[in-house]
Amino acid sequence: QVQLVESGGGLVQAGGSLRLSCTASGSINGLGNMGWYRQAPGKEREPVAIVTSSGETHYYGSVKGRFTISRDNAKNTVFLQMNNLKPDDTAVYYCWAIQYMTFNSWGQGTQVTVSS
Repeated sequence: QVQLVESGGGLVQAGGSLRLSCTASGSINGLGNMGWYRQAPGKEREPVAIVTSSGETHYYGSVKGRFTISRDNAKNTVFLQMNNLKPDDTAVYYCWAIQYMTFNSWGQGTQVTVSS
């Protein structure tokens, strides 16, 4: 399976911005959709945004209009630009990828903390 390495988390004030990156390496054959999930304390992991290999994007919940997902297929990298961050966006953000529409891989997670 593919290995996913995330970067870009941190602490930011409400209204600020952060950009997350995630690069896939290793056995990347059959790499399909990539995206981001997040998990806040005491809550279940939830989808944030997904991008297909052809660049089609999908956003979930309250991030619509504030977050932008993009992908560089040549570098096997997915990005998440997060603008107008809110305290409710505080969570561990996980990179996700699927291969051959079957095999799911996850990154180790990166903490995003938004202070009010």
